[in-house]
Amino acid sequence: MRMIDEGKPIFLQIAEQIENDIIDGTLAEESQVPSTNEFAAFHRINPATAGKGVNLLVDEGVLYKKRGIGMFVATGARDALVKKRRTQFVDDYVRPLLAEAEKLGIDPRTLSGLITDTSAEASDQKSAATARS
Repeated sequence: MRMIDEGKPIFLQIAEQIENDIIDGTLAEESQVPSTNEFAAFHRINPATAGKGVNLLVDEGVLYKKRGIGMFVATGARDALVKKRRTQFVDDYVRPLLAEAEKLGIDPRTLSGLITDTSAEASDQKSAATARS
């Protein structure tokens, strides 16, 4: 579990943490999610705040409750979350990037080349850093 970031509501961070764990496979579909009391104890927050984050995911169909047992990851949750995050990525990053590129007179083909070149540079830097370790 990660530490809390003061810049974002805690219940949203709890929901995002669970989403991330589902997306990266830490929490598999049909597996049990930590209880709100476990989240509350770990982050030293009110259990109601942790519950608000969990219930947000219940409302979205990502989690479901087994009465008397706890919360579980719904079947299809990972695919739904990836789809949601991709849409959010396009809205938050790709559309603004395209708009800025257009302002600067950068056509989509040139922009694609810049992304490819920058990705290769980042990969080279990561490889170099790993080799130094």
